[in-house]
Amino acid sequence: MAEEVWVGTWRPHRPRGPIMALYSSPGPKYLIPPTTGFVKHTPTKLRAPAYSFRGAPMLLAENCSPGPRYSVNPKILRTGKDLGPAYSILGRYHTKTTLTPGPGDYFPEKSTKHVFDSAPSHSISARTKTFRVDSTPGPAAYMLPVVMGPHTVGKVSQPSFSIKGRSKLGSFSDDLHKARTPGPAAYRQTDVQVTKFKAPQYTMAARVEPPGDKTLKPGPGAHSPEKVTMTRPCAPVVSFGIKHSDYMTPLVVDVD
Repeated sequence: MAEEVWVGTWRPHRPRGPIMALYSSPGPKYLIPPTTGFVKHTPTKLRAPAYSFRGAPMLLAENCSPGPRYSVNPKILRTGKDLGPAYSILGRYHTKTTLTPGPGDYFPEKSTKHVFDSAPSHSISARTKTFRVDSTPGPAAYMLPVVMGPHTVGKVSQPSFSIKGRSKLGSFSDDLHKARTPGPAAYRQTDVQVTKFKAPQYTMAARVEPPGDKTLKPGPGAHSPEKVTMTRPCAPVVSFGIKHSDYMTPLVVDVD
């Protein structure tokens, strides 16, 4: 089952030499120069003049200058030194001795392949420690573009046609009852008074009330005549009397 995964006679192997996939790169850590400001402005864009605000100058100290305290050599004029010839005594000059190779340091017998023509010779060296991990993709890791159909890459494709289903609009199975077409009542009728003379119009107003006093008046129940004492000494008082009958003889008490 494992042999069916690979295509052809290719099998995973280590590279014979160094490839770029084994080296690491710094990645996208480069910064694009800004287009605003004055410092480190991008050279591909125009840079407007920038002005800075400077602070107030610092107050100078009282002893900021040394004053006339320099001792100028009197032998130095504005045109240079004004001196006569003077000589000094130096020590012996020491030369640096370098070690050079002698005749016994050369091997002329080994220069045959550099002076005369010789066949190419190759040597087999050990594998370096840098390429121990082989992580290069094989031929089966690449996907070739298709060469048939309308989505070909780098090739001319012939016109392709597709078969579409039957449209339900206007077919024999179309239900005209469900068709959302406007009927006669969907159109607004133009008013006759727009194109012809306008007829008189009348409106019905509300009932007209006569002017009068609309304040609330007290009714009969709002008066209390039994409590009136302005025309009488007191209010009417009702009392319970003795029951009299026409058929009873009154009691007559003869008092001598």
